[in-house]
Amino acid sequence: MSRTTFSTVAASIFGIVALAHVARLALHVPVLVGSTTVPMWVSWVGLLVAGGLSLWGFRSR
Repeated sequence: MSRTTFSTVAASIFGIVALAHVARLALHVPVLVGSTTVPMWVSWVGLLVAGGLSLWGFRSR
């Protein structure tokens, strides 16, 4: 697998994860881990991290 292909695939996966965080934030979907509710601010952090890695991946192609 070439570097360009890897960067595109990784950036796409991180982009999908970022979109999932956007959907959770927009729809106010509760997430439970065991019996603990994950707070919404975790999705803001996840959006920033996954979105940043996606942009970085697309730029490194």
